[in-house]
Amino acid sequence: MSQVKSLKVTLVKSLIGTKKNHRLSAQGLGLRKVNQSVIVDDTPSNRGMINTINYLVKLEG
Repeated sequence: MSQVKSLKVTLVKSLIGTKKNHRLSAQGLGLRKVNQSVIVDDTPSNRGMINTINYLVKLEG
């Protein structure tokens, strides 16, 4: 069986003043506060949300 790879995503900039779909992408990843980190599975849907808000987050593999 293959293991699901995980990613650590950290919100480094505030969501204030961003587009609504960018705020919803951060919420979908589980990010609420600046400097909050979450570990998510490396799936195409999560990658899409991360790519949408790449200027707000820091990604660690």
